[in-house]
Amino acid sequence: MSNSADIIVIGGGLGGCMAALAAAKAGTRVILTEETDWLGGQLTSQAVPPDEHPWIESFGCTATYREFRNRIRRYYYDEYPLKPEVRDNPRLNPGNGWVSRLCHEPRAALRVLNDMLAPFVSNGRVLVCYGYRPVEAETDGDFVKSVTVFNDSTGDRLTLRGSFFLDATECGDLLPLAGVEYVTGSEARAETGEPHAAESADPLDIQSVTHVFAMDYIEDGNFTIPKPEQYDFWCTYVPSFSTVPILSWMMPDANSEERMKEWSFMPDGVNPMPLWTYRRIIDASIFADGFYECDITLVNWAQNDYFLGPVYDVPEEERRINLAGARQLSLSLMYWLQTEAPRPDGGKGYPGLRLRPDVLGTEDGLAKQPYIRESRRIKAVYTVTENDVSREVRGDQGIRRYKDSVGIGHYWLDLHPTTRTNKMCFIPTYPYEIPLGALLPIRLKNLLPAGKNIGTTQIANGCYRLHPTEWNIGESAGCLAAYAFQNEVTPHEVHGKPHHLQKYLELLEQQGIQTHWPEDMTL
Repeated sequence: MSNSADIIVIGGGLGGCMAALAAAKAGTRVILTEETDWLGGQLTSQAVPPDEHPWIESFGCTATYREFRNRIRRYYYDEYPLKPEVRDNPRLNPGNGWVSRLCHEPRAALRVLNDMLAPFVSNGRVLVCYGYRPVEAETDGDFVKSVTVFNDSTGDRLTLRGSFFLDATECGDLLPLAGVEYVTGSEARAETGEPHAAESADPLDIQSVTHVFAMDYIEDGNFTIPKPEQYDFWCTYVPSFSTVPILSWMMPDANSEERMKEWSFMPDGVNPMPLWTYRRIIDASIFADGFYECDITLVNWAQNDYFLGPVYDVPEEERRINLAGARQLSLSLMYWLQTEAPRPDGGKGYPGLRLRPDVLGTEDGLAKQPYIRESRRIKAVYTVTENDVSREVRGDQGIRRYKDSVGIGHYWLDLHPTTRTNKMCFIPTYPYEIPLGALLPIRLKNLLPAGKNIGTTQIANGCYRLHPTEWNIGESAGCLAAYAFQNEVTPHEVHGKPHHLQKYLELLEQQGIQTHWPEDMTL
């Protein structure tokens, strides 16, 4: 196995996959590593359907993301027995979940992503190394020379050498190894000037993680799991922002003074947003009669947001405790749903709920990895803040536009409870652009972020962390690394020299990467 390539991409989530694909399309050779046996990160190994903006069906994403969405629908049209009336719907939503216009199975995303990469795996421009995580980096001044990755299952170590290195790991794991200046947690208001920033910085006040699980429901069945080890703790645990245990139908509401609201489980004709359909990935009613026993849904709810401690930048034992705690919280939620959850008829529990390990490719029905909302973030040439995106702050200035924009996106400033203060927010935003300066570390010259580890504050991360944006960041970073390699310049020189910047932006346009929102769009 070759241990060298033009570009090394560490992490096979959405950003990493798209960085590798973009760089390979540009003619460079890439080694892509992935810690699990599934590429795709948020969409696959973390089991989170795409969170998208309201214009996604028409515009506002890269050409490859549009291709991905079209391929997902084509996959269901071609391979599944959809009812005839559904086949006529060009905007098929396989799960009819209300969190996304395209709620689909993680395995469908996995197949499509592998298919998109397949030609470049076949011609040798992309080599994928599964099961490897970064453990060491060699640097020389402001340049990374190599990254060593380790396979926990086999004990194999690989030292990877290249001209450019991209960190597409979920937690920014390459940053500390390579000595990259970075921040974590919350910044101080005096530092960022953000209205919702904390009074003082706290690097360990990091957004919660969630260990997603898949389940279906057989009404007359009994699939109750063994009582989880930590169930007695979680069924009585009352968060700081609540007056009731976390395992209840009461959920935090960042926009409410009372901070809590009651949700329903199954659709009941009253609550327009029941949890069952929230992230449903298979709506059995749109397939041939009897093809599915029942719907399949993913559980990524407020009740299994784990905020008792971070999963990085803490001692290894503490990290393991928190990762295990996140799993135990999710299993406890499942057990509570099966045994104690109040029902509208006055009874308790839904024993017919069944974990679906096959849906997520695991033995227990939990995702391969927890959903990571917040990464280590580089100290960048330009740092995006709340003031760049908040509707409240920008007022009639509208969209913040950048001459060096490398992509676009839109989402709310959505922070889930943090680990120290349990801070949360859900702030309306304008559509945003992705400045190239946010992809450039203040010092290192050949390392780039390729995911949610770009230069944002914790609050701005709340909208820059979602699927289409991470995809765009990775794709633009891959194009940047390829351009820099082929022109024998650094990414900082691309940014700083007008003729290189113009040619790089032209490359993005050729690749179908939209870098600015339309001037006449309705906001």
